[in-house]
Amino acid sequence: MSTGAVARRLGVSPTTLRSWERRYAIGPARREDGRHRRWTPQDIARLELMCHLTSQGVPPAEAARAALRTGPDEGAVPSEPAVAAVPVPPGSAVTGPVAKAPGGRNALPLGEVRPECRGLARAAVRLDAPALEELLEAALAEHGPVIAWEEIIAPTLHAVGRKWASSGERYVEVEHLLSWHISCALRRVRPAAEGAGRAPVLLACVPGEQHSLPMEALCAALGERGLPVRMFGAALPADALHEAVRRTGPRAVVLWSQSRVTADRALVRSVSGIEWGLRGARTHPLMLLAGPGWGAGGACVPGTERLHGLRSAVALIRSLTAAAPAATPADSPARAAYGS
Repeated sequence: MSTGAVARRLGVSPTTLRSWERRYAIGPARREDGRHRRWTPQDIARLELMCHLTSQGVPPAEAARAALRTGPDEGAVPSEPAVAAVPVPPGSAVTGPVAKAPGGRNALPLGEVRPECRGLARAAVRLDAPALEELLEAALAEHGPVIAWEEIIAPTLHAVGRKWASSGERYVEVEHLLSWHISCALRRVRPAAEGAGRAPVLLACVPGEQHSLPMEALCAALGERGLPVRMFGAALPADALHEAVRRTGPRAVVLWSQSRVTADRALVRSVSGIEWGLRGARTHPLMLLAGPGWGAGGACVPGTERLHGLRSAVALIRSLTAAAPAATPADSPARAAYGS
């Protein structure tokens, strides 16, 4: 495997791998013509062991010495079991299992996931902020917000959440660091130019709801497609939500609720009743409810629709806004002339 592929698998930067090779002589056993590094399964097993040890707080120099002393078939810290073999990505020159990934108490319960997901999880456990930033940027640039969120970012977040839930108060720092870098990476996704004369989509978390990452992913995905979006983030107060709807005249309002405690159905009904436009031809926003707090079965409030998953949410919103007229918000001259 190439240095870049190994770096993505392990959740470290290529610069880190080259630094380890230079400082600790833990590098590939061979090079191809042109001095390109090619890492064998045995090389990768040693690197995985080194990553495992450094995530336990072992200094890099000591971890490298231990990894070099360990036979390539051992693949794990003594007295700790190894997890199942990591699958090889399609198109790789390596056939069969790459190596046994180190297990132990700090391993995240990922299951069958993309190699990039494993690399991201390892970087999170090590609290390696530069690697997290690089891996997230690469995933979003290569796959786009939808695939990156559904197949790489969300599985890693869920694994961290399961680990935190089963470990008492441990791993909270891992979840916070990972969430922060995910939020930063999503906000750096460059939006396409908004279509002229199209009503925006308003995104917000309901009052008291702090879990905003899924809405940030939706904002990035819609913006990438050139759809006008107004993102109001976490825990938007009810009065502010009403005012935002009146001022922007959105085609649709998406409200996120993570738990039933924050799922305010009365708020949904009041927002859906806001109207604007010419007398006799007034319009109101389409209400789209997202998040597990609204319940599993169907539309929990009459006249609303549930969103299930980022991919389907983007497709539905695109279809709803394709022929939407321009907004006539409450503070525009046209709205004021006709009264409201």
